[in-house]
Amino acid sequence: MDKILRNGAGWRLGWDPNASEFKGLVGGEGWAVELTEPELDDLCRLCGQLADTVSQIAAEIMDSERLTCEAESDRLWVQLEGVPHAYSLEFILSNGRRCEGSWPPEAVPELLAAMKILKMF
Repeated sequence: MDKILRNGAGWRLGWDPNASEFKGLVGGEGWAVELTEPELDDLCRLCGQLADTVSQIAAEIMDSERLTCEAESDRLWVQLEGVPHAYSLEFILSNGRRCEGSWPPEAVPELLAAMKILKMF
């Protein structure tokens, strides 16, 4: 498998299966950070879980009702914040090196779609 780099307005997501330590890359407007494979896996999994949670409860709340949902692993913390149809994502890496990043609501749908298929090819 070769390197993969996907990007869109306000987001970047990369995968290099041949890298020795930092196989993943995530980025946004003006920032990027390399992640280990377990860190990238956790980030993708937790973001997906939060998005699924919002999808499941969206019918039960008003369109204008603001949500804040969090999920974490021993490697990182992720937060979703906004309304059911437009929310931002933020993460903080807490294992070893410290960093954080976020994506605005307009970047999140494409980013989540890319996270689902990143390693499929």
